[in-house]
Amino acid sequence: MTVTANGIRRQTVTVWFVDIVGFTALVDEMDCADVRALQMDYFRAVSAVVRDQGGVVEKYVGDAVMAVFGLSPGDPGEGAAAAVRAGLRVQEVLRGRHLAGRFPVSTRVGVATGDVIVDLDTAHDGGQAMISGSVVSTAARLQAYAPHDTVVVCSATRAASDSAIAYQELPPVAVPGKAQPVELSRALHPQDARTVALC
Repeated sequence: MTVTANGIRRQTVTVWFVDIVGFTALVDEMDCADVRALQMDYFRAVSAVVRDQGGVVEKYVGDAVMAVFGLSPGDPGEGAAAAVRAGLRVQEVLRGRHLAGRFPVSTRVGVATGDVIVDLDTAHDGGQAMISGSVVSTAARLQAYAPHDTVVVCSATRAASDSAIAYQELPPVAVPGKAQPVELSRALHPQDARTVALC
């Protein structure tokens, strides 16, 4: 991690996006008050999981939530593993739940790890632009390619968290703006959870 004189720093973090599958179609015929109730219930559930895993929500956009893990000094692998656990936990929390008491939803999560510029001062203004780097768009793209009810990660996230999370390799995908296909893996479960279950 490199820190500049004005407190802006360069470091490796893990960026996390989650959204609701089919959100546009879901809310198209809904009253705006119902849309807000659904969003507020959803955002509360997601942000609680993010905080519990040590992440920071950077922004809410429509039905998408962007969060950052690994901002504290330490092993970037811990942040990567925490991000993946948060993705799995969000889907567990929302599975079978009716948001605002009426609306069942499916989600998908994209996770990417890489270098960013971190400006913590912006966190006082809602977190917007707290981090900058290509890894942000990579995570957003992965989320869009994730199958329903899955957590999909890039190769860097898998490498950083492979000892903590069990993965299934997926076929690479061609992502607009990327020169080469992006390698993907699906997170299955935390390694320690499976170990405990078998004991």
